[in-house]
Amino acid sequence: MDGFTCNLKTYRLLKGLTQEQLAGMVGVRRETIMRLEKAQYNPSLKLAVDISRAVEAPIESIFVFE
Repeated sequence: MDGFTCNLKTYRLLKGLTQEQLAGMVGVRRETIMRLEKAQYNPSLKLAVDISRAVEAPIESIFVFE
């Protein structure tokens, strides 16, 4: 996706979470987390907020749209 950078993997690993654990915390499938980390999926606002809260990092640090 042009202009979209996702730093989710960095923040997920800092919290010691697997993709499966994070997916369970935010109510999505592991594949969704995988696609987000590869910047192949544009998250909804709700999902972005849920992920931000789960990894305790600002949304704008995790998801960067240029």
